[in-house]
Amino acid sequence: MYAMPRLSIFKPEKGNDYKFFDRNIKEMFTVGGTDLHLHKYLGPYDQGDTQKDGDASPTQPNYAGSNINERTIQDLLFLENRDRKYASDIYQIRGIYNVQDQDFNLSQFGMFLQNDTLFLTVHLNDTVERIGRKPMSGDVIELPHMKEDYSLDETIPIALKRFYVVEDVNRAAEGFSQTWWPHLLRLKMKSLVDSQEYRDILGDATTTGSLASYMSTFNKEKEINDKIVEQAESDAPKSGFNYKQYYVQPIDERGNIRTDNVNSTDPVSGDKPINATIDTPASSHYGFYYDGDGVAPNGEPAGFGTSFPQSNVEKGDYWLRTDFLPTRLFRYDGTRWVKVEDNIRLTTTNNDSRSNFKTSFVNNTASDTINGLTVEQRQSLSNALKPKADD
Repeated sequence: MYAMPRLSIFKPEKGNDYKFFDRNIKEMFTVGGTDLHLHKYLGPYDQGDTQKDGDASPTQPNYAGSNINERTIQDLLFLENRDRKYASDIYQIRGIYNVQDQDFNLSQFGMFLQNDTLFLTVHLNDTVERIGRKPMSGDVIELPHMKEDYSLDETIPIALKRFYVVEDVNRAAEGFSQTWWPHLLRLKMKSLVDSQEYRDILGDATTTGSLASYMSTFNKEKEINDKIVEQAESDAPKSGFNYKQYYVQPIDERGNIRTDNVNSTDPVSGDKPINATIDTPASSHYGFYYDGDGVAPNGEPAGFGTSFPQSNVEKGDYWLRTDFLPTRLFRYDGTRWVKVEDNIRLTTTNNDSRSNFKTSFVNNTASDTINGLTVEQRQSLSNALKPKADD
C-alpha cells in the first residue's frame, strides 16, 4: 500500500516555484512600470569634534569614518539626521503607483496639498539587486515622467523635477504569491522640501545655478520678508514711543509748571509779561514706556563727548555722554549733572546699529585665546558649564 504525499503550495525554501513567480512579477514591472531615479541615503556626514575643547558631545558622537552608515544617528537627543549624505550615483529602478490629482485644500488657512502622500510599489529582489539593499526611510526618489517642462518662469533653463522622500517601507499586501513569499515592497513617500537634510541633492538655494535656486521658494520668500521688514521699519523706525513732536513744559521742585525766568528769582505777576526764556525741562518726557532716545526735549541744543565740559556751562545745559552704552543724556542743574534719559530706543531689526549691553552679548562674535586655545566669547551654558568626570 502506497501513501500519497501531502500537497502543499507553501515551501519552506525559495525554490523554483518562488523563482518562477518572482520572474513573472518582475516582468510586469519591466513592461508596465515607470522609471524611478533613487538617491541612495548613506548616513550623516562626519561631524568631527563638535565641542571647542576637542571632546565630542555625548548626544552627537564623533563617529569614526568607517562606522558611519545609514543606521547611524547624528543627534541622539532629537533623534535627527540633519546633515545627510547621499550617493553621487543615481540608481534606476522600476515602480508602480496610482496617479492622483494634486489639489490644494482651500478649507484651511495656508497652502496645503490635499493628497501629498504617495504610495509606491517596487519589486523587492530587483531593487535590492540594483541598489545593494532595500529602500529605507531617508532615500529620495525622483519621478522622471513628472518633470515640468513648461515652467511659468521663462528664465529657468531646466525642467523642474519632482522629488519624494521615503518615509516608511513595508511589504505590500498584494505582493505575496501563492507560495506565501513576499515579492513587493510598498513605499510611503512625501513631497521633498528644501531643507538642510537634502542639501546634497538640491544644493544651496542662495547659490546661482543650483537645483534649489530654481525649485525652492526660499529666495522669493526671503524677498517678501525683506520687503515686509522694510515697510515695518518705515512705519516704526524705532521701538518704544516717539514723543518728540510734543512740547515738554519745565516744572519746579513741587511738580508745577514753571513760568519764571531761569536767570531771575522774581516771580511772574499778573501785570508783568511772561519772559519767553524759561528753564529747560529737567525731564524729557511724560513718563511714556521705553521712550528714551538721547535727544534733548523741545529741540534744545546738546553737546556730546566722553567727559563733561569744565567751562562755559550754564544751568539747564544738556550733555550727551557717548562713553555710556547706551549713550546717556545729562542736564546741568547748576551744581551737578543729572541723568535725564538713556538712548534705549532701538531699531526693531537685528543689525549692527542696535548698541546696548544686551545686544553686545547676543551679537558677540569676538574670541579670546586661553592657554593657546581660541575660544569664542559667546558660549552656551551647556558648553561653558559642561560637567566632567571626577576620577
